[in-house]
Amino acid sequence: MTNRVTRISGSGSYLPDRILTNDELAAQIDTSDAWIRERTGIAQRHIAAEGQTTSDLGVEAARRALDDAGLTIADIDLIVVATTTPDFVFPSTATVIQARLGMDHGAAFDVQAVCSGFVYALSVTDALLKTGQHKRALLIGAETMSRILNWEDRSTCVLFGDGAGAWVLSAEEASPEAADRQPGVIGSYLRSDGRLKELLHTTGGPSSTRSSGYLVMQGNAVFRHAVVNISEAMTTLMRQHGLTGEDVDWFVPHQANQRILEAVAKRLGIASGKVISTVANHGNTSAASVPLAFDVAVQDGRIKRGDLCLLEALGGGLTWGSALVRY
Repeated sequence: MTNRVTRISGSGSYLPDRILTNDELAAQIDTSDAWIRERTGIAQRHIAAEGQTTSDLGVEAARRALDDAGLTIADIDLIVVATTTPDFVFPSTATVIQARLGMDHGAAFDVQAVCSGFVYALSVTDALLKTGQHKRALLIGAETMSRILNWEDRSTCVLFGDGAGAWVLSAEEASPEAADRQPGVIGSYLRSDGRLKELLHTTGGPSSTRSSGYLVMQGNAVFRHAVVNISEAMTTLMRQHGLTGEDVDWFVPHQANQRILEAVAKRLGIASGKVISTVANHGNTSAASVPLAFDVAVQDGRIKRGDLCLLEALGGGLTWGSALVRY
């Protein structure tokens, strides 16, 4: 088997037009802009329009990633979508996007790991490309979290937003240089603990209540697990590849809470100036947050080709994980 590396050929993202500010929320529930900012760092979030679906957001992000890569859908033979808010129970949102993009070949499927979805899906897609089963993939994180929120619960509805991010990933022959120095996916580290389900979950599902239910969360407990587990995942991954926080050019975390971002970066010795944070403008977009933040930093010129990026996320399950990529 040829020695392959999975490279990021293109990046794209999409946010719904509707912006919901903290002040607007404060007019509807018992909260304030100061209360939300102090506890989360969030100032606003984007909300999908009536009738706008997860696949709508994913399609737009995918098109932008393809344009960035200089490719068309004919060049893609795999679509993997990370989402916990699919258009339907079935078919998968990936196949819906496949059809809408005009792709009549290859394969498409969803990965469900809630906020960790993009990191999990990256690991799966990387494996499929490196083994030669596929040559080029669209990896998409897309969510309409607003559809599973209780808008009277100020502990959750202020946190989440809608959006999508996408990468074009290409399997290429590895160069003779050291694996950690060449562009591509270097490695990933995935973990979960189903015993912690009650900390972050929804109140329903097709087989239990015949409905999706609402998102509920024990915020303080999730915060503690996030800082400890995410830090462990990233430390382990970097140690496996002989790297430290000082080697990382950019830390691209799941955008859940500004305090979590800062606490994790501090534990790993990553300078605050290396942290990509979009949580103030996007809120928590679950599986879309990592590719959204990554694309923002690519577009504004911070992340450049050759930069080493450390990704992380933690979500319901609990699931968590990290990934190292050289862009």
